Amino acid sequence: MYHSRFKNSYYDAGFKYGNLLFNNGKSLNKSHILNLSEEKRDFTIRSIEIYKREYPKVLEEIRGIADGQRMEFLDLACFILGMYNFTLENYCSCVVVKNGEDIIFGRNSDFLVELEHLYESCYYDLDNSYSFIGNTTAVTQIEDGVNEYGLAAGLTFVYPTVKKPGINAGLLIRYILEKCKTVKEGIDALKNLTISSSQTITLADKYGDMAVIECNCNEMEIIKPKGNENFIYTTNHFNTDKMQKYNPPKAFKGEDLFSKKRYEVLKDVLSKNKNQDFSFIKNLLSGKYGFMCQYDRKLGADTVWSSIYLLNKNKIYICEGNPSRKKYKADERLKFK
Repeated sequence: MYHSRFKNSYYDAGFKYGNLLFNNGKSLNKSHILNLSEEKRDFTIRSIEIYKREYPKVLEEIRGIADGQRMEFLDLACFILGMYNFTLENYCSCVVVKNGEDIIFGRNSDFLVELEHLYESCYYDLDNSYSFIGNTTAVTQIEDGVNEYGLAAGLTFVYPTVKKPGINAGLLIRYILEKCKTVKEGIDALKNLTISSSQTITLADKYGDMAVIECNCNEMEIIKPKGNENFIYTTNHFNTDKMQKYNPPKAFKGEDLFSKKRYEVLKDVLSKNKNQDFSFIKNLLSGKYGFMCQYDRKLGADTVWSSIYLLNKNKIYICEGNPSRKKYKADERLKFK
């Protein structure tokens, strides 16, 4: 994974990043991932008006990257803002446990092997925003991370059966990390933002609060631990009664990288194991208790990174690859409050 740094103003950080890529022979403008259909352009143009109202600063960063890349702003915006509605699928598993004083957030990111060399772990410290560490398979948007106030957020993709112009999953995660200190603030933000894509968002803070939010452009459902449970978890499908109608039919979507199999492993293992410490979460995400990351790379997908955040201890651990084969390493770039 690349370790990128974004500092100062949104535009300047974006331009520095785009220009650095350009000078190293990496042109997003020539990438095969830019599928600029008329439908996608129209969707993006309408989404931009929403970003101008609700998240204008991120447009400045996208413009900076585009200028640094010597490409048209709308072309890059089509790729970024259309993501999760017009894009390759991204699959993941999220889990949060509270074990005594420890609050542990874990996430596996499952995606394409062929793009492994492009994935990034970013340090953001931009003007008038909270600093955070975030991991991503694509520029600007963030798929999991933790900010300086000890709020962690992660997404799991759900293939959209409905979509409207608005803010997509990766930029919802980034917004929360930049603007919120607690799970409550994150949920309030989601209620007030215009959501475009389908996803679950897992939130946890250093005070022990946790939630999974199942949401799309039409509806939202908030899941909290039940009864005496001290954990939450999710994969790549909706589970609440309200949201299940938005799950894609198997015939429509096809393979979902074993979403329900991973979900059942999490459900079973978490309900049966009481000592849910850091080693337990590492073993869980590494597949030692059942199927979580045991993909056949020959089929083109794998767990491409795994994150663990010890929120009450201000500790970050990243495994840059499949955790069944590679080790977690401490990341000390972020200065916590």
